[in-house]
This record gives sequence, structure tokens and C-alpha cells, in this order.
Amino acid sequence: MKLIALRPVIYSKQVKYTVEYYIEILGFTCNGYMEDWTWASLSRDEVEIMVSYPNAHTPFDKPTFTGSLYFSVDNVDELWSQLKEITINCYELETFSYGMREFAIYDNNGYLLQFGQPV
Repeated sequence: MKLIALRPVIYSKQVKYTVEYYIEILGFTCNGYMEDWTWASLSRDEVEIMVSYPNAHTPFDKPTFTGSLYFSVDNVDELWSQLKEITINCYELETFSYGMREFAIYDNNGYLLQFGQPV
């Protein structure tokens, strides 16, 4: 038995707006969505993310996540150049002692997205 893929699902009460953000700002493609915009699937290259209206069985006041979504990229400098002026930045592009060059932004819901490349 092996694990095949990880497809995070992020909750949003504004699924359509989140899909638009990921398409227009981050270059994702929408692979499918529910007509009432309670769920959508997005991808870019090998990365897949789902966006969902909060599950009725889970309390949801606002988007929260106790970590981040970390994207491994092949040209972090180029991506930083594209995003730094049009996103809310958590920290700017930096090379860290653990061998990664990375930066972090917040998406339209406030989720932390980190982008990194080994040095």
C-alpha cells in the first residue's frame, strides 16, 4: 500500500471568490465546481487543491489553519517577482540556513501559503 497524492481542502464561505483568486493571482486552473459554488477543484502543474464551503458538522467562524500550505517550486525568485506587489506578504524572499529559499503570502481567506526551492 502506498500513498498516491495529497489534495488539501481549504474551507471558505466565498468559494467562487477563492477560485478566482487562485486562478487570477496564482495561475491555477479550475477543474470543476458545484453550480452553487459550495465546492471546487483547482490545479496548477502537479499541485491540486480543493475549496469547500465549511462542512455543516464542523464549527466555522472564519478560516483557520494551524500550519501552512507549502509549495515546492522550480524558480522561487521568478514567482516572488510576480507576486510580491499583488499579494499580502507574510515574509519576503529569503535564503534560510536549512537550505531553502522561500517566501510566504496570505491568500484571500488568510491561509498562509509558503513557496520554496532548495538552494
